[in-house]
Amino acid sequence: MKTLILAGGSGTRLFPLSRTHYPKQFIPLIDSESLFQKSVKRSLIFSEPDEITVVTNEVHRFLVADQLEEMHVTCHILSEPQGKNTLPAITYGITNIIRKDPDAKVAIISSDQLITPDESYKSSFGAAEKLAEKYLVTFGITPDSPHTGYGYIRPGAAIDGGFAVDAFVEKPDCETAESYLRDGYLWNAGMFLFSAPHFMDECRKHAPEVAQAFTLPRDEAFQETPKISVDYGIMEKTDIAAVVPLSVPWSDVGSFEALYSVHSKGEDGNAIRGEHLCIESRDNLIISDRLVATIGINDLAIIDSPDALLVCPRSESQRVGEIAGLLKEQGDERCELHTTVHRPWGTYTILQRGDTFQIKRITVMPGRRISLQLHHHRSEHWVVVKGTALVANNGNEFFVRPGESTFVPSGTKHRLENPGLIPLDVIEVQNGEYVGEDDIVRFDDDFERE
Repeated sequence: MKTLILAGGSGTRLFPLSRTHYPKQFIPLIDSESLFQKSVKRSLIFSEPDEITVVTNEVHRFLVADQLEEMHVTCHILSEPQGKNTLPAITYGITNIIRKDPDAKVAIISSDQLITPDESYKSSFGAAEKLAEKYLVTFGITPDSPHTGYGYIRPGAAIDGGFAVDAFVEKPDCETAESYLRDGYLWNAGMFLFSAPHFMDECRKHAPEVAQAFTLPRDEAFQETPKISVDYGIMEKTDIAAVVPLSVPWSDVGSFEALYSVHSKGEDGNAIRGEHLCIESRDNLIISDRLVATIGINDLAIIDSPDALLVCPRSESQRVGEIAGLLKEQGDERCELHTTVHRPWGTYTILQRGDTFQIKRITVMPGRRISLQLHHHRSEHWVVVKGTALVANNGNEFFVRPGESTFVPSGTKHRLENPGLIPLDVIEVQNGEYVGEDDIVRFDDDFERE
């Protein structure tokens, strides 16, 4: 079985933990593994690494590669030049898979869900694989509450290992959700198992503009295809939709309330990541890298990051996306970037910033280097604090060791490389009338960035 992992989301509902350039699927929310890495582990139950394809966007493709490298797993990575929702992403993935295996069966899973796979998980996928001979199969989570934040699936007639889909229904109000629970509806998990030929046939039938677009080269395909979900484009229209119930612990971790529900808790009901001193405080979610002390507060989400602090009732945490929306409207880059920013060569962390200066800690991973570049409006002073740097500066190459430094004037071509076996850490002090990240002219780049 082939597996297609959808990893192109840029969720804002977990701000300030999740940002556009570092969204929730790549964050270790529960333990040391990210949700993406957990999804890869689930994929390896049914697929070899070479049978797994990840569809992500250009911004996140290096995050995907780095997190796969941490797992010592090599998969296929496809990057979207622009996000067009799930149907184009799935079509893009399947058209690539079908070139090597025209009769492939493909499991499609999301990278931002928390699932605990067990024997019933395996048996449900086994049943779905058999049904995929005739049907387009989706998975429905057996609900444990009348949740109003999920779409639902109404099962119809029983078929071998599952049910025909009677209807897909939108997110209900509380009273309707309670009736759905009584009537045996399932949560729509957004997971599928398709025969590649059946999927393409149904795509050509119900979403011909998408199918036609992906006969073109990638960039043209994404330019031509409409923005449309696989549910709306195909699953709600096809007459060969089937659903297989999935009775496993599952969460889309779509809010801090959801994160609280799956997090381990103490006797006081507090879910803590970090250091916390508590006096008469119960049932709070607290995430911080520094000490948080609480007195007499209950049922709050307190989410602390180096550049933003969120405090809200847990019951209101589904509105966090509105905060990210306000920041975006104001042109504030904090909706997109953390103070630590991931790059294909490593990371940089902003330590201090002013109108005419900026101080960063730069980490370059072993064997990697930044692009050959120059800046028109700023100079840079590099101090090596760990590892050994190979520096290109105005046509000269030389090593800079811990405690040593070098100066790069504005308008000078330069490059920083880590030739060693351990991460290279450099403190960079920028000075100039403008220190924005867009003041970069690249002449050569190992990662083919513009």
